[in-house]
Amino acid sequence: MTDNELIWRISGGSGDGIASTSQNFAKALMRSGLHVFTHRHYPSRIRGGHTYTEIRASAEPVRSRGDGYNFLLALGDSFARNPQEDAVYGNEEVKPLSENLDELREGGVIVYDEGLLDPSDIPDFDERVEENDWHVYPLDLRGLAREQGREVMRNTAGVGATCALIGMNREHVEDLMRDAMPEKIFEPNLEILETAYESVLENYDADAHDVTVPSGEHDEQQVLLSGSDAISYGAIDEGCRFIAGYPMTPWTEVFTIMTKNLPELGGISEQVEDEIAAAAMAVGASHAGVKAMSGSSGGGFALMSEPLGLAEMTETPVVLIEAMRAGPSTGMPTKPEQSDLEHVLYTSQGDSQRVVLAPGTVEEAYEQSRLAFEIAYEYQIPAILLYDQKLGGEMLNVPKSHFDREPNADLGKTLSEAQLTEQPHTPDGKFHRFQHEADDGVSPRSIPGQKGGRYLATGNEHGPSGHINEDPDNRTAQIDRRLEKLEVIREHLDTVDTQTYMGPEEAEYGILTFGSQQGTVAEAVDVLNANGHSVKALGVSDMLPFPTAEVEAFIESVDAALVVEMTASGQFRGLIQKNLGRHGEKLSSLLKYNGNPFEPAEIVDGFESVVVEGDDLDSSTTTFVPAAGD
Repeated sequence: MTDNELIWRISGGSGDGIASTSQNFAKALMRSGLHVFTHRHYPSRIRGGHTYTEIRASAEPVRSRGDGYNFLLALGDSFARNPQEDAVYGNEEVKPLSENLDELREGGVIVYDEGLLDPSDIPDFDERVEENDWHVYPLDLRGLAREQGREVMRNTAGVGATCALIGMNREHVEDLMRDAMPEKIFEPNLEILETAYESVLENYDADAHDVTVPSGEHDEQQVLLSGSDAISYGAIDEGCRFIAGYPMTPWTEVFTIMTKNLPELGGISEQVEDEIAAAAMAVGASHAGVKAMSGSSGGGFALMSEPLGLAEMTETPVVLIEAMRAGPSTGMPTKPEQSDLEHVLYTSQGDSQRVVLAPGTVEEAYEQSRLAFEIAYEYQIPAILLYDQKLGGEMLNVPKSHFDREPNADLGKTLSEAQLTEQPHTPDGKFHRFQHEADDGVSPRSIPGQKGGRYLATGNEHGPSGHINEDPDNRTAQIDRRLEKLEVIREHLDTVDTQTYMGPEEAEYGILTFGSQQGTVAEAVDVLNANGHSVKALGVSDMLPFPTAEVEAFIESVDAALVVEMTASGQFRGLIQKNLGRHGEKLSSLLKYNGNPFEPAEIVDGFESVVVEGDDLDSSTTTFVPAAGD
């Protein structure tokens, strides 16, 4: 964390263009030479309801949202419902201002649209402004927009005011607008941007506060991507040309990106009637010889259990995406949580075989999307990519060179017709697709339509040619061979370095996490070591097969370890203890499950209070669970 950083929050209502405005401003900051990281908070509504996006910008790389923020642009909610305080959802009209004050840092800046927001509706607003030394700039942003005939342009007016107050050159914003807008829309937006900019400079002392835009320079060209972008582009680069799905937040973003791009690449996207059909169609497409994927979130993925089991039994490679959100049932569709971990590990029937990867960063989302396809098709096994709304929606800059890699359309151990003539067949010509003895447990497959490649694909236990076979010896041989794949895959993953180490190699204490909390933990580790503690961390991506030896070596190297995760039941800690079978006395948990991701300070405070000092955790947002025996 650096002192010289801008953390800009734009708030309004769903449908007010908060996401698009913030994305464009983030791009402008990136093009100006800064590193950026975005965080989104939005309700489960299409129109109305308080929403905000936060952009953290610094000359140094940033991997997490910050602790609080220092600039608020409150636009109001154009679709607010009942404005009464005693309404079910409170006074929604004022929430873009009132709901964002608690996290605003001392000395921070507030710009609000006085055409929509009235601070007198907020109890003690003036007292809080004085107490926290906030600098308040009321502007009639809606009025400026109406002068150009389009009220939605008040977002542009807000960006213009921001540029004036933080000392940012408008050039990067103007260039983005010019690239994105047709001329008839660009011209009035440009005029509004300039008018708001000049209005602030004419009517206010823009130097009265200390919040400024940092200056920086990139060594190479950058791109701004979300985890959903990275997963999609990784799948495309690894040769995926078929996707089937049904929309469900937050998985829909990956589905939408793939649907937009696949037709241009000769691929196919199908929106079907439900998630059972989506997963079954992906399994069928893969069986027919194309790299295929499907996915969903929460309850939608639960419906995929049966097709997932079919893919495991027929050894059909397929990649499934599970975008976690707060559950159970419908839960909180737009809020992040990691509590689908056990569901994804164990759903379906019997002794199932699958691979589960949980990337922790945008870069890892791209790499492990490709890795999921590579493993699925090399070892003929379903691979699941597990992430959450936080990773899927947050955006950060990544060097463009990170994606300069060769595409891979290889289908793995797939036989040609010439090779099939050398394979064993039944007397009536069926190919022994499921041979008992196979290298690495992988019996080579044929593609439907190949001469000599005919076999049965069934969800029943089967013999080598696919015919139903319940003979005990056959059952044992088939299960043992399928399970052997996981041992070989573990060896494969050990060569890829999918786990991430943070902090000094030699440290007294450790932190363990998985998935999207990795960047936040990395920043917390930096702060803890700067505070004089000796701490390192391990971000684990391989959920199944689990990197038991690597995790055990990490735990054995420290005196105590804190497991950080967004679940209420400590599922990741449970997975660690299940696979290790010991070290429970070393592991404690820091949990958060209120719908918001961790901030670095929460991890720092939890670690210092509980692990170092042995005190009770004084927090309303996080929960501590002690080690076994404590």
